[in-house]
Amino acid sequence: MTGTGPTLFSPPGTPGYAEAGASFQLAAPVDPAGAFTARSIGDVVRAVAAARRAGLPLRVSTTGHAMGRTGPLTGSLLLRPLIDAAVRVDPDSRTARVPAGRTWGDILPEATRYGLTALHGSSSGVGVIGYLLGGGLSFYGRRFGLAANLVRSLTVVLADGEVVEASATCRPDLFWALRGGGGGFGVVVEAEIELIPMHRVLTGMAVWDPADVARLAPAWQAWARDAPREVTTSFRLLSLPPLPSLPPYLAGRRVVALDGAVTVSAESDLPAARRVLDEMLSPLSALAPPVANTWALAPPQALPLTHLDPLRPVPFDSDSALVREIDAAGWAGALDAGPGLTAFELRQLGGAFGVSPPYGGVLDHLAAPLLYHGVGVAGEETARELGAVRAALQPFLTGYTAPNFVAHVAKPQRTHDNHTRVRVERVRLAVDPTGLFAGDVAPTLDAPPP
Repeated sequence: MTGTGPTLFSPPGTPGYAEAGASFQLAAPVDPAGAFTARSIGDVVRAVAAARRAGLPLRVSTTGHAMGRTGPLTGSLLLRPLIDAAVRVDPDSRTARVPAGRTWGDILPEATRYGLTALHGSSSGVGVIGYLLGGGLSFYGRRFGLAANLVRSLTVVLADGEVVEASATCRPDLFWALRGGGGGFGVVVEAEIELIPMHRVLTGMAVWDPADVARLAPAWQAWARDAPREVTTSFRLLSLPPLPSLPPYLAGRRVVALDGAVTVSAESDLPAARRVLDEMLSPLSALAPPVANTWALAPPQALPLTHLDPLRPVPFDSDSALVREIDAAGWAGALDAGPGLTAFELRQLGGAFGVSPPYGGVLDHLAAPLLYHGVGVAGEETARELGAVRAALQPFLTGYTAPNFVAHVAKPQRTHDNHTRVRVERVRLAVDPTGLFAGDVAPTLDAPPP
């Protein structure tokens, strides 16, 4: 579409509408009044102007993984920025410039050719910009911290159509608020991020019979408490469908799984990394022999395959929370509460995840030791089981969560205290005084912790 008025946005029932409204989250309705795919920064500027003239709220989505986090699109215009520009890696400065709409699968091949990688998530199909604005939890995170802390600059189209660059030295308040502030500041059209040296990774999945979970979970938690920063893991109860792409020990079975990564930044780090892996797996294997173990040395680009996140759109429901250490009674209740969930996950935090860097954003660290994430096929049964798990974990909830893991507007999604929230709102009001992007603001629904 090349117009300059409201007709820039395609109406329902047209190919342009369908393209712009494509979403990974099939459980959330996508029904805006009009939708537009922007292929250039100029397109984004025109779309912002058209929405402003039409007097309609403007919502922004790329891959649609977070569709539903900020509520229905009804009565709004939807903008999908898929900027037609290449990912540009500078091996000398160890940085990459990433246009809006690109996924981690677009970046990794470009970075790894120089022995570099990024603090990407567990799926290569997730959009880079949205992931970074939500903090970004990587399997490299216990060593390097949240991915948002490695953002050098963000190029943003504001509500008045101005294109600005936000960084530590240029519009620092906006740069701070964008990284974890909950959205509603404008359209981020490009990010410059730092890359990290990575020679190889030790990654894979150890799998046990579910009957052993009561012994394994507390032992893993005890190990995770003081584990070296080079390792980040995820402890899960999985119930995967009988897909032909899955190995027999996973397809159609309920299992306990431990996956993640040990960093091998240089060849000389490999012996120490192998010791870390052995110190993790040996005590657990002594408690219960695994039925399978795929942990092995791999190239960095293989890491997004480890967690088995779906690559195709699915209708899902989920819940998440940052939690304190869980006691024996808590483990017993939580592990029994959601037998039908596709995954009951506890992500290991600590290490660099808990450290605030000098120039971090709103969300620059996570103080909790664990992140809970439960997910299943959208429906009443999954909703009931997610509620049961949350009830079992209630004594251990911190009152906060990580925004990248929130899937529904009605789910708790507090990420910072009230004082910080007021500061964020001041920045938002300064750059969007009329509330053009207000529909993209994640609501704070959780009560502050005691």
